[in-house]
Amino acid sequence: MFSIVQKRLWYYIFSLSIIIPGILVIGYSIINTGQPFRLSIDFEGGSIYELTYSAPGATEANIRETLSRFGDESVVIQQLGRPEAYRWSVRASYHDQTISNQIVDALGELAPLDRSSLRIETVSATIGQEVTRAAFLAVLVGTIVVTGFIVLAFRLVPDAFRYGVCAIIAMLHDVLIVAAVMSLGGLLFRWEVDALFLTAILMVVGFSVQDTIVLYDRIRENIPKYLGEPYETIVNRSILETIQRTLTTQISVFFVMIAILFFGGDSIKQFVFILFVGLLTGSYSSIFIAVPLLVSWERGEFPFVFAKARVAPAEA
Repeated sequence: MFSIVQKRLWYYIFSLSIIIPGILVIGYSIINTGQPFRLSIDFEGGSIYELTYSAPGATEANIRETLSRFGDESVVIQQLGRPEAYRWSVRASYHDQTISNQIVDALGELAPLDRSSLRIETVSATIGQEVTRAAFLAVLVGTIVVTGFIVLAFRLVPDAFRYGVCAIIAMLHDVLIVAAVMSLGGLLFRWEVDALFLTAILMVVGFSVQDTIVLYDRIRENIPKYLGEPYETIVNRSILETIQRTLTTQISVFFVMIAILFFGGDSIKQFVFILFVGLLTGSYSSIFIAVPLLVSWERGEFPFVFAKARVAPAEA
């Protein structure tokens, strides 16, 4: 029987070779920008003006100068699409409705402005802080619920707590990789963390845990069925029995997301790409991290962390 868990050390090394550079990228972002990610106005608060002109005339310099007349010096200006489309995104500090209307009028003096396609989004700093707290609380509660559910569902299996801990480690593995990709995207492509990013994170967490539970459930079924076999053999058998179903489901999802990446709208491509990376690493971690960690714990391979591990006989 082909052994997957026997090569678990290589899986750990491979994951660390991605996670460690990812942490360095996040650290670099913190040093240079003061935060691990570029935050959208959903979290920081502010105003975004999406402008479409029907003729040339507006430039980054005169848009910036226009905003400075309203006391806003720290604006982020980005041209959208092709230069001949005359589309601009301007991110500024929070402005109330009256000031926003005055700014739009002033920007309309630079060139003929298509007001039918004008979009203004405004979020106060207070609301941004509330969204940040709610997002952090959602992830924290989700982690606690997942751990509790796994421990409860596997309560009849020896050392049920291990299953919950290993599932959480695999989940954190996925979140770290997604966070690193998002931080790198912020540095290279000015990607911003918004509500869609949080949606992607929660979907990745759910997908990763669901895959892990499927594998754990087969291990639970096989432990009494193959009583007397080494634990490593039972775990490996369980992976081989479920891997085809798992990969078939995941590949179907990946094809859909790849199609959206190539043919979908620009506004959702960042979300779909982050989700694609998260589901890809979630599929990997369920098979090659969450389950092998159970074997490592059982065999006492992490004595400083898992001091009470029982050493099981190795598979011949």
